[in-house]
Amino acid sequence: MINQNRPTGIVIVAVLMIVFGLAEIATGFTHNFLGLLSTASVAVSTFWGMGIGALYAIGGLFLLTMKRWAAIVAEACLIFVIIGRINFVAFGYYPLSSFLQSFSIIIGTAIAIFFAIYIGVKWKYFK
Repeated sequence: MINQNRPTGIVIVAVLMIVFGLAEIATGFTHNFLGLLSTASVAVSTFWGMGIGALYAIGGLFLLTMKRWAAIVAEACLIFVIIGRINFVAFGYYPLSSFLQSFSIIIGTAIAIFFAIYIGVKWKYFK
């Protein structure tokens, strides 16, 4: 049962942030996501991808506390995730080799942006 002080939407966003962060970490190690998407197979891509994933997951964990200061940390993590994903493309670590690859990068970044906006809209729920 979900605590009334923790709205379902915020819990869903937090859990998705954790899951997406773990998926980014796994992709950082394997340079492959479900056989469909890939990252460059270089060490900097590994560490950068794992860092982005860790920030994503950490932001989700902080969000679950429902504390205002933790929501600020989660928002900062999301900003770094968004900037990191943009830089990943700019430096060629996310190759734009196919429509699916490009579409996935755009959608993944848009989801992170949506999460950041959603947290801002739900600001009154954080104490």
